[in-house]
Amino acid sequence: MQALQDKLGFICDMDGVIYHGNKVLEGVKEFIEWMIANNKKFVFLTNSPEKTPHELSMKLSRMGLDVSADHFYTSAMATAEFLHSQKPDSTAYVIGEAALTKALYDRHIYMNDVTPDYVVVGETRTYNFEKIEKAIELVNKGAKLIGTNPDITGPTERGIMPATGSLIAPIEIATGKKAYFVGKPNPLMLRHGLKKLDCHSQDIAFIGDRMDTDIIAGIESNVDTVLVLSGVTALDDIEKFPYRPKYILNGVGEVVK
Repeated sequence: MQALQDKLGFICDMDGVIYHGNKVLEGVKEFIEWMIANNKKFVFLTNSPEKTPHELSMKLSRMGLDVSADHFYTSAMATAEFLHSQKPDSTAYVIGEAALTKALYDRHIYMNDVTPDYVVVGETRTYNFEKIEKAIELVNKGAKLIGTNPDITGPTERGIMPATGSLIAPIEIATGKKAYFVGKPNPLMLRHGLKKLDCHSQDIAFIGDRMDTDIIAGIESNVDTVLVLSGVTALDDIEKFPYRPKYILNGVGEVVK
């Protein structure tokens, strides 16, 4: 545990690590206070593209956690950065929430529903057949299909609901084109986190609750991985995978004990 505590920085997943819905998990407040008191660099990484960093900061504030917006990095931001690196000043047709559109605008990627370079899909509650038809039409005309993250489902306060992987599937099936997904387990997300922290991979640890996205992304980025059992993964589930996390904890609070 001393080796973990000696890390210069931490990259943390959010849902299942920091909170469930609108409930802060046990030990999280102590963990965040410990990181701040010990001058640790940290960033919260989320595959969800639905909220801006400021909105995420406000959400944690309502839960009694004081974390500024510059400590958050989302799959929407990673998607915008990826598209900017591939084709600066490109255009996109977007199926997603306002936070995704804003992230794209911030990287000078503008909306286009006639001849876009990309069709970008993220979680949204305004998904409908008209948008699917439009996306299929544009992909068939040559637009590249991009998903903010590959998650098939995600936890909500009402239970498990479809996520980007499910929403983009009809477009993939109808066009015969496979989407490129930017979010975890794509190591691009973690590399953006490392860049944000200005740390080398050996100096940070990545904390997550999912073997299939968080832990594999950490391993493929050559980062020490911490699996917490406060989310979707139970101890018995670990044996189902051909790889293992370096550390297994009940929750992030155990880092500071």
